[in-house]
Amino acid sequence: MGKMAAPAVVPGLGSCDFSDLREIKKQLLSVAERSRERGLQHSGKWASELAFALDPLPLSELPAAPALTEEDARDLDAYTLAKSYFDLKEYDRAAYFLRGCKSQKAYFLYMYSRYLSGEKKKDDETVDSLGPLEKGQVKNEALRELRVELSKKHKAQELDGFGLYLYGVVLRKLDLVKEAIDVFVEAAHVLPLHWGAWLELCNLITDKEMLKCLSLPDTWMKEFFLAHIYTELQLIEEALQKYQSLIDAGFSKSTYIISQIAVAYHNIRDIDKALSIFNELRKQDPYRIENMDTFSNLLYVRSMKPELSYLAHNLCEIDKYRVETCCVIGNYYSLRSQHEKAALYFQRALKLNPRYLGAWTLMGHEYMEMKNTSAAIQAYRHAIEVNKRDYRAWYGLGQTYEILKMPFYCLYYYRRAHQLRPNDSRMLVALGECYEKLNQLVEAKKCYWRAYAVGDVEKMALVKLAKLHEQLNESEQAAQCYIKYIQDIYSCGEIVEHLEVSTAFRYLAQYYFKCKLWDEASACAQKCCAFNDTREEGKALLRQILQLRNQGETSSTEISAPFFLPASLSSNNTPTRRVSPLNLSSVTP
Repeated sequence: MGKMAAPAVVPGLGSCDFSDLREIKKQLLSVAERSRERGLQHSGKWASELAFALDPLPLSELPAAPALTEEDARDLDAYTLAKSYFDLKEYDRAAYFLRGCKSQKAYFLYMYSRYLSGEKKKDDETVDSLGPLEKGQVKNEALRELRVELSKKHKAQELDGFGLYLYGVVLRKLDLVKEAIDVFVEAAHVLPLHWGAWLELCNLITDKEMLKCLSLPDTWMKEFFLAHIYTELQLIEEALQKYQSLIDAGFSKSTYIISQIAVAYHNIRDIDKALSIFNELRKQDPYRIENMDTFSNLLYVRSMKPELSYLAHNLCEIDKYRVETCCVIGNYYSLRSQHEKAALYFQRALKLNPRYLGAWTLMGHEYMEMKNTSAAIQAYRHAIEVNKRDYRAWYGLGQTYEILKMPFYCLYYYRRAHQLRPNDSRMLVALGECYEKLNQLVEAKKCYWRAYAVGDVEKMALVKLAKLHEQLNESEQAAQCYIKYIQDIYSCGEIVEHLEVSTAFRYLAQYYFKCKLWDEASACAQKCCAFNDTREEGKALLRQILQLRNQGETSSTEISAPFFLPASLSSNNTPTRRVSPLNLSSVTP
């Protein structure tokens, strides 16, 4: 890492100590003001929201305005004029009047205006081409010049915390990731209170090992950073522990923390918990738009049409030209199976912000629904370009290549999704299916077993594993899997319309029949009679068993069955399916 500018010592920043909340509130108010002076609106908002969650300070303890230096006084007129242009998004005009300014604040605004001017021109060129955003297709022309100038200042140790942050952003935009990480770490040491630098660092860290290698300042801000990065890296338990400790430390009213906890529960698919937290958040902050697209994803998964419709109308009234609003409306149309209209709204979101991750992924899903695989692949690739940690995009790519019958591609993308979500059974089942198609049955078995072990969401892993054992003539293992599957289905209390339940009973009936265990075979055959697709086979088997018993065949005691059906599966709680009136042919009088 390059040499660090000597950080100004800020009281209370020497440790992760939350004992002096008044001091923390002072620091937050101070950095919120300093961020706003430099046009860093999001960092200012974050600090203000966090400060608002703490008790108000008496007049005597409010932070004083920072003392002006000679340079500040000299640049004051130019800075005041340029800042008014900057606030009106006239970036080139603001930069023109700040040329030659020497004070830290004015110099930052000069460089930041030039950076934003380049970004605005790039976005204006990109906005009409929602084709592949290949790296280098449209560039911010100002980046190279900015890098040269900031690099000189950096070597001379003339950059403050905000300057280092901007230098890091420029390096990241030029794909100089390693250098960018070093500069953001340095920025966090020099100005630990600036959330923007921590957030940029979050976007560059791809795994836990990388996180461990960073030498971060020992400050209370580090706790917020760790909670955020754990959520991003799908280390949800650790993230929730951190957020809980921050709530206990005194930030219980923070809407930022509440929203992050809701997102964390969304990531581990604890849908009920996430929904109740989002509903609570909407009561506390009814005009909030951030994270509402995540809330709409949850409503979508639960098919809650009235609630999603209300949310979409509500956000439209607040601000219809926000990316989150467009995504919510897109989800609403998607739930109504109006996929062309949904894709249109996701495209609108991307015109507002081409780097908005959620919209790319959701648009990929819509193209999949419309059977437009090439457009889906393009959309998912965009999502990955924006954030390589988006497991949904990797998983989506796997699904598209599965439709295209390209299992080797499929395997690669499902593996990437699995690396990002090692405990998500859906990724494991998809991987197992892929290995099966490639005839790598041992690998497929491992995947299905692991999917069952981590908690199979869709209750399909055991059936797939059983069918594999069937293929390999491993009848005992297949029977064990089917029994476990039946136990799982009945124990979870939902009498699900599982087609595979009848398959399991049919196999077990035949298995016990071969083992000459007539009682068990007969019990399973009776279960088969409850399902339309296996009724005839069940009856035929019962007749055979009866015949053999009449001929004096006794149950075998030598061959032991792997398990016996649990008592809870007695006939009185069998899920009987009602036969549809049109399908009376299968009912024998």
